Formats: sequence, C-alpha cells, structure tokens
Amino acid sequence: MNQEVILILFEFVVLVFAFSIHEAAHAWMANRLGDPTARMLGRVTLNPVKHIDPFGSVIMPLIAMFYHMPLIGWAKPTPVTPRNFKKYKRDDILVTLAGPASNLFVATASLLLLLIIKHGTADGGRSVLTAVMVAFRIPQASTEGLPTLFPIALLLYFGVLINLSLFVFNLIPLPPLDGSKVLRHFLPYSVLETYDRIGMFSILILMFLGGRLISIGLSPLLGTFNSLLLGM
Repeated sequence: MNQEVILILFEFVVLVFAFSIHEAAHAWMANRLGDPTARMLGRVTLNPVKHIDPFGSVIMPLIAMFYHMPLIGWAKPTPVTPRNFKKYKRDDILVTLAGPASNLFVATASLLLLLIIKHGTADGGRSVLTAVMVAFRIPQASTEGLPTLFPIALLLYFGVLINLSLFVFNLIPLPPLDGSKVLRHFLPYSVLETYDRIGMFSILILMFLGGRLISIGLSPLLGTFNSLLLGM
C-alpha cells in the first residue's frame, strides 16, 4: 500500500505539471499570434495554481488513480479571443495544437533523459528497466537495493506515459477537446450545430469509452517509445 501511494503521488505530480505545460503552451502561442488575453491573465506560466481545476485536475484524477480507472482529467481552459488573430483559421488551429504538441515534446524530452541515464550512468539500465516495470505495476519488479537514480527514472517514465496519454486524449475529436476544435474548422456550416451538440454528452462518452479511445491511439505510440527506450 505504501508503494502504491508513492506511485500515485509521482503520477499526480507529473499530471499536474503536464496540465500546466499544456495550458501554458496554448497561452504562449496565442500571445505570439496576437492575442494577449491569456498572458494578461497570467496564464503563460508553469505555475499549477494558474491552471488547475479543483475537480478536473485534482479530484477526478486522484479517484481514477486510487481505483485504477482510466485517467481522465482537465485543467482550466485557456481564454482565447480569436478576433485578435490576423488569420483566424490558421492561428486558431496553431493555438489549439500547441497544447498537445507541448505534451508530446515533454514525453520526447523525458525519453531522451531516460536514455542518458540508461547509457551514461552506472546501473542506469537497471534503474530504467525497473522504472518501466514499476510504472506498469508488474509484480516481478524488484524494489530492493535500487540505484540512487531510480526515483528520477520513475518520474521521467511517468513523464513519458502521462504526457503521451494527454497528447492522445486531447486529440480525440469530441467537444470540447482540442481535436474537436481543429476538426470543426473543416466541417460544413450545416453540420457544425449538430456537432457542437455532441459536447453535451462528451463527458459521458469519455467516462465510458475514454479509456478505450486513448488505448487505441496510445498503444502504437507508447510501443514506439518503449522500443526506443528498451531496445537502444
């Protein structure tokens, strides 16, 4: 039980950081493209206080972690004023994609740091392999006499796992996720009203099917990352 609580704490810290960088990326890109709304509200920051939603960023994720449910959560939406953009469609899409792109960037950076630990430190290979096994709660993982760098390796691997999950999750084309905001730019006007109404049922859809939808997109992506990490 003590180990499980520690793992949940690690996951939660990484998740809050992942939420923060996701929303900060939206705010930063919007400001670069001419909309200072989020910047003026202090959202171009990694400070979690500016981004977390008490229910979506704390309560829901912790319940999911403790009861081993699909991890679904959200942060406070970044306010955007589209009329400030010079090219509305292009700029809105770039701002929307900046969030998921930031999570993919953090996952990739975490992978590179894990490879440095694996090949550049004494017993780094054991630290990384054990971190992967512990993150997936594999019973055969031995946690006795672990190297000093193991906690860092575990934190970084959760950085890979959670950021890739958020990357895939946010690209699901269901309102109000980022994927839907991109898709609606390419839908005919006659379809938009019906499509936007789906948002009324999105939470229910994601609660019942979110885990499966994430798994479909995450499995090949995580498999590639794991192959690079464990095979190189």
